[in-house]
Amino acid sequence: MAAAAVLRRLGRAGPRAVTGAPHRGHRLTPSDDEMYQRTRVTVLQPESPNSAFIEGYSSRGFSISGSVVVGPCAVLPRAILQWNVGSHRDISLQSLALFRLLEPRIEILVLGTGDRVEQLHPTVLRQMRLCGIAVEVQDTPNACATFNFLTSEKRLTAAGLIPPQGTYTGLPALPSATD
Repeated sequence: MAAAAVLRRLGRAGPRAVTGAPHRGHRLTPSDDEMYQRTRVTVLQPESPNSAFIEGYSSRGFSISGSVVVGPCAVLPRAILQWNVGSHRDISLQSLALFRLLEPRIEILVLGTGDRVEQLHPTVLRQMRLCGIAVEVQDTPNACATFNFLTSEKRLTAAGLIPPQGTYTGLPALPSATD
C-alpha cells in the first residue's frame, strides 16, 4: 500500500520529480534534450558500382573487382589497364604520362613497387607534384590496401602496381596460363 501511495504522488508531481536515470516507462519531454541528442543521417551519394576494388594479388598479377589482370597494371578510377613496366626501374615520366592525362585529374597516385619500397628518381616525383598529383610509393601489398582505403573514402586516386615476387598465403589463387 505504501508503494502505491508513493507512485501516485510521483505521478502528480510530473516527470521532473523523478531524479536519476530514466527508466523504461519514462516519457521524453522537451527538457530532456540535454540527455538525448538527436542524430541525423544524410546519405550524400550512393556507393558507386564503377569503383575498382583490389581483391587479391600474387606473383602473377591481381584480382580487381572480379577481373584478373596478369602482370603490372594501372588501376584508374573507371578502368583497369595493363601497365608496360617490368620493374620499378622502368617507372619514368613516360610510363606515368597516362596518370597525368586523366580527366578529372587524380589527387593521389599510389605506386606498388613489388616486394619492397623502391626509390624513384626525384625528377619523376617532382614532375608529378608540379602536375598537382601526390605520389605515394609503397610495397605492393601496402599499396593495394592504401588504394582500397582511398577509394572507399571517395578520393580521386589511381594505382600503378607491379606484382610482388614473394609467396603470399590466404589470397585467392589466380588462374594459370593453362586454365
